[in-house]
Amino acid sequence: MAGPILVFDSGVGGLSVVQALRRRLPEAALAYACDNAMLPYGQREDAWLVPRIRAVCEAAVAASGCSALVVACNTASTLALDALRTCLAIPVVGTVPAIKPAAQMSRTRHLGLLATSATVSRPYTLQLIQDFAADCRVTRVAADALVTEAERLVAGELPDRATLRQALSPLWKDPELDTVVLGCTHFPLLASWLVEEAPRQVTWIDSGEAIARRVAQVVTALAPRQGSEPSFITAPDERLGRGLATFGFAPPRLLHPA
Repeated sequence: MAGPILVFDSGVGGLSVVQALRRRLPEAALAYACDNAMLPYGQREDAWLVPRIRAVCEAAVAASGCSALVVACNTASTLALDALRTCLAIPVVGTVPAIKPAAQMSRTRHLGLLATSATVSRPYTLQLIQDFAADCRVTRVAADALVTEAERLVAGELPDRATLRQALSPLWKDPELDTVVLGCTHFPLLASWLVEEAPRQVTWIDSGEAIARRVAQVVTALAPRQGSEPSFITAPDERLGRGLATFGFAPPRLLHPA
């Protein structure tokens, strides 16, 4: 029997991908795992992260009995996809900033990339821009504070609007910028607040729908959704457990990665 689709992130950002998967595959069983003990990944050394991501994902795959793994984290995807695909016998779907569709949609050829400091400066991101948006001006904005605001939101608190405005402010210096890539899976959780704090209308794009389409292509046998679904964390956190419950997940079990 097929197992659930497991969504993995360092924190709650992958819940934005859960939302996209619910829309495209509403009857499919999901599971969620986050390495909240080591959040945020963007501030840790790459050489340390790869074995850590592999250990947590291996533990979560074994615990969930999943049929596919979605790495809903840009940092983890750019660093560890190859390692995960080598060690796991199930499909592994990764995440990249939605530079390509943004370049296709922009009329003014000026994009904004809102992401974590690790993502905006990674060679992988710069290569995406070169490959798919070479004819565009891309304003890269590091907005690490939005990760904290998204985590607070899922824990039941309202985002701080002043923090949102400050994070977005570099985007508005050029009135020609017409498209913003949400380059961290945490950020779509704040989408309605970001739209409200924007001084003008722009197109917002994230990777959630593209990930969901890819999952639908690679997962041929879907386990049916039946009540609350499993979730896994690496450090106890009651507020996180309550937040996961609002997305349909059972109280989280503690993972002990090797």
